[in-house]
Formats: sequence, C-alpha cells, structure tokens
Amino acid sequence: KKYIREIARVCQKLYQQVMQAHEEGALPIVLGGDHSLAAGSVGASADFAAATGQEIGVLWVDAHGDINTPQTTLSGNVHGMPLAALLGAEPAELSRIGGRSPKIRAEKTVLIGIRNLDDLEKEQIRSAKVHLFTMKDIDRHGIAAVMKRALAIAGKDTAGIHVSFDMDVCDPAIAPGVGTPVKGGLDYREAHMVMEMVADSGRLMALDLVEINPILD
Repeated sequence: KKYIREIARVCQKLYQQVMQAHEEGALPIVLGGDHSLAAGSVGASADFAAATGQEIGVLWVDAHGDINTPQTTLSGNVHGMPLAALLGAEPAELSRIGGRSPKIRAEKTVLIGIRNLDDLEKEQIRSAKVHLFTMKDIDRHGIAAVMKRALAIAGKDTAGIHVSFDMDVCDPAIAPGVGTPVKGGLDYREAHMVMEMVADSGRLMALDLVEINPILD
C-alpha cells in the first residue's frame, strides 16, 4: 500500500469537503489525479445518502477495475484499490473513512469501459458481483444501450448516482494526459454520450473527473 497514510489524509479531507457540498445542496465536482481520491468523494456521497436511510448508485467509468486489495495487487499502487475500499474492508485506511463500511453495494455499482484487469482482479470482480460492461460489450451493443442499462441498475431505488470518471477510459488518441493509458478506449463521441445520458437521467448527485495530468497533455 504505497503512500497509504498520505493518500488516506487527502481522502479524509476530500470526504469532508464533498460532505459539506452535499449538505449545502451543491453538486460536488471533483477534479483530480489519482483515482484513489474516490474513496473520499464516493464515500461522502454514500454516507450523505445513508443519513436519510438511502443508498447511492455508482458508475465507475474506467479502463481499470480499481478493485485490487493489498493481498491481490501486483504493484502496491493504491489507485488500483479505491473501489475495493468502498465495497469492502481493504485497504482499511480508506474503507474506514467516515466510520461506515462498506460504503456502497455491488448490486448498485456498474463498471463501464473496462479493458485492463489483473488476473486476481478478475476474481475479485466475480466474487464482488458488481456489474461490468467491458469495451467488448460497448463494441458489441453500442454505448447508448450500455448506458441505458447501467443507468437503470445504478439509478433504481437509489438517492442518486455518483459518477467516477477516470479519463483513461478514453482512448489515448483523445486523452493522452493520463498516468496509465490503455489503447482501445472510448472515442470522443462515446465519452460525450456517456455524460449526455447521465445528464438526461437527472440522477447525477456527484462527479469525479480523475487521472488528469496536465504535464502529460
């Protein structure tokens, strides 16, 4: 868990800021680098909803699953672990932010655009029972059909949807400024359609835009 203490401190601060934004009736938009920050932002949205007896839906739009644990990771990079922390107990430094764990339910969590998973991470996804739409699914069915299904899953009987959008879901041809580029991602029009359909749903309660590195673009 490389730099876990420093990352947890940042996530704790972000958790408080996003919670405050929700309490003020604002729409939190989080612009950042490392996707580990979602442990703070999504956690705050989930706890805000839980205070009124509700839960949230999550759209995790990403080339990667981010559901590794300290036991399954090959790199030790914490940005590959935030979804695991939101769904379960590890890494503990992130999962216990806000004091309530798990923060979100797999049945209301949808991964979109996935195309780069570690072998052990595949097992994690299967055991967690989150919903998964890979780039193969998008190629086969089209982004509109995938988003219609994803929004139905994340939006049904929830307080709203937190969208955590990792820019590496986009093809490096249109979004080179990311730390972990993977070929074969969403093109501009597909990425635009994702956000158009989120907006049209009227269910957006918070948005992360992460893996943004201006040094690389």
